[in-house]
Amino acid sequence: MRSVFFLLLLFGLSFSSQAAFFQQPDQVRTGVLSKTSIIDLSHAFSEETVYWVTAKEFRLDTVFAGQTDKGYYYSAFDFETAEHGGTHIDAPIHFAANAQTVDEIPLRRLVGAAIKIDVSSKAMNDPDYLISVEDLTGWEKEQQMQIPDGSIVLLQTGFSNFYPDREKYMGTAERGEEAVKKLHFPGLSPEAAQWLVDKRNINAIGLDTPSIDYGQSQDFRSHVILLSQNIPAFENLTNLDKLPAKGFEVIALPMKIKGGSGAPLRIIALLPD
Repeated sequence: MRSVFFLLLLFGLSFSSQAAFFQQPDQVRTGVLSKTSIIDLSHAFSEETVYWVTAKEFRLDTVFAGQTDKGYYYSAFDFETAEHGGTHIDAPIHFAANAQTVDEIPLRRLVGAAIKIDVSSKAMNDPDYLISVEDLTGWEKEQQMQIPDGSIVLLQTGFSNFYPDREKYMGTAERGEEAVKKLHFPGLSPEAAQWLVDKRNINAIGLDTPSIDYGQSQDFRSHVILLSQNIPAFENLTNLDKLPAKGFEVIALPMKIKGGSGAPLRIIALLPD
């Protein structure tokens, strides 16, 4: 009986503590977040969303929207879309056999300290710009530090300024297999991808273009190099210009598609005020 009484007492104290916490004012409950700026790095999904030229585009169908015969408003929609389009994640299995699917990526790779490398002054003048090893080491020299272990690396090209204008953002507004040859946008060079794998220890990587590989890539080597090491990639990001070079955190949570090679992504950055 004593043990049962003790367990009930602990349960009661625990419940009371939780109840007291949720009765606190919002500014107390939010704690650290009340002193943090939240930057949305995601594009909204709509009929304007940019997809790979061969992928199924986003479609939203109305099931019902309006007043019901019961007297209340109700709305519901169906949507369909490809895995890879808009702000999304490339899971390792996208370019590596037997690698992690979306639902298997450890959350530790998707949440944590991040850095930003800004190459927009070069990329905005060259739609075929390849982010180089020198760009990465240049950031380290400027910041007087190595890219920290476990970092989420974000690459700012400036191309999100063109979104959702497909012709400016991707190099062509056409769709289909023939349009692949007309793609022009910056990406990460295979040499830089290999350098990150060999010389640094990053958790994930992302950028503000449609692909980690540049538009004219034929073999998607940067994808293969990174994803083969279970380093997921975030594509079609936005608002990277609002981030500092370091000193912020990222939360990147994709739709948890079992067995998926990619998924729509809601990604945010947290900056201390």
